[in-house]
Amino acid sequence: MAVVLTVDADRPSDDVIARATSALAAGSLLIYPTDTLYALGGLALRPEVGRAVRAAKGREEGKPLPLVASGLEQARSLCASWPEAAALLAARFWPGPLSLIVPAGLEVPSDVTSGTGTVAVRVPARELTRRLCAAGPLIATSANRAGQPPPLQCADAVAAVGASAALALDGGPGRPASSTLVDLTQATARLLRPGPVEWEDVLATLRARS
Repeated sequence: MAVVLTVDADRPSDDVIARATSALAAGSLLIYPTDTLYALGGLALRPEVGRAVRAAKGREEGKPLPLVASGLEQARSLCASWPEAAALLAARFWPGPLSLIVPAGLEVPSDVTSGTGTVAVRVPARELTRRLCAAGPLIATSANRAGQPPPLQCADAVAAVGASAALALDGGPGRPASSTLVDLTQATARLLRPGPVEWEDVLATLRARS
């Protein structure tokens, strides 16, 4: 069962970050707060980590796993191409709860992409999450069993998937909404999931380029 550590998600201590990144480097899974819900994840570029996350959640093979990155450069490193629309939206809304679906780079494992050739990535607002990504981009799927409600409290996440994680970072209550999810793999941006970033604000940002 995961060891629970209390952390200030906006001003995390160096000791907590060091312990968490050490666990990640060892290939372990982590429960951690993002700018929305509690996530279950590990180092995204290790295929065995993606498989472990799927097993912990009971997630279907056909569903890709979303990722978080420390900043724009790391996010772009995950992508085969970076559309102009992605550049505009990242400049406007990152760090923040907006996930962009873009063509995946070759180094992103199929256990993450589920064979779609695409990856959903965002730079989260919370300093804790970004500092964890110093170890590498992280899988950031909700820390619940498939089909169950996403957890807003660390204790709920631990009860659901804590047996598969080495550490759980308790940063207090989450926010009751997943990130806004926008598909940029086609000529026209598509909203796949509404969230904290309003679709009208996304469209207004994209219209400003013309």
